Amino acid sequence: MRVSAKADYAVRACAELASRPADDSVSSEVLAEGQGIPTSFLERILGDLRRAGVVTSVRGRAGGYRLARGADEITLAEVIRAVDGPLVTVRDVRPPGLTYEGSATALLDVWVALRASVRDVLEGVTLADVVQRELPELVVRQAAREDAWLNP
Repeated sequence: MRVSAKADYAVRACAELASRPADDSVSSEVLAEGQGIPTSFLERILGDLRRAGVVTSVRGRAGGYRLARGADEITLAEVIRAVDGPLVTVRDVRPPGLTYEGSATALLDVWVALRASVRDVLEGVTLADVVQRELPELVVRQAAREDAWLNP
C-alpha cells in the first residue's frame, strides 16, 4: 500500500483541526501553515473532505473549516477514503472484484488479507487517538516491531 501525499495531507489537516476547540473554525491558510502543506493543494483536499462529510466549512469573517463530528468519531480510514477512494486496490480494482487462475489463484487471498490488515489499522485509529498520542494496542504493537522500521 502506498499513502499518497493527498492522503497524508488530509490526515494531517484533520489532526490539526482535531487539536483545536470544536467550535473554532480554522482557515485553510492557518491549517496549511501549521502542517507545512501547500495552501492551494490543501484547499482542494478540504473540498473533498467537505463533500465526504468529514469537515464543514464556515463562511464569513471568522470562517474556515472544522470537523463535522467529534475527533473520536472520525477514523483515519474515513479521511483517506474521502480523498483517495478505497484503501486497497489492485490495478484500481477492489480485491473482491479480481479473479486469478492457475498458479496465481492464491493471490486473491493475499490481497484480501492485505486489505483486512490495512482496515484493522486505519479503521481502528481516530483523529482523537492521533492528537492525544493514545494509539490502539494493535498499532503500538506493530510499530514496536524492530522489523517495522527496516526498509528491506
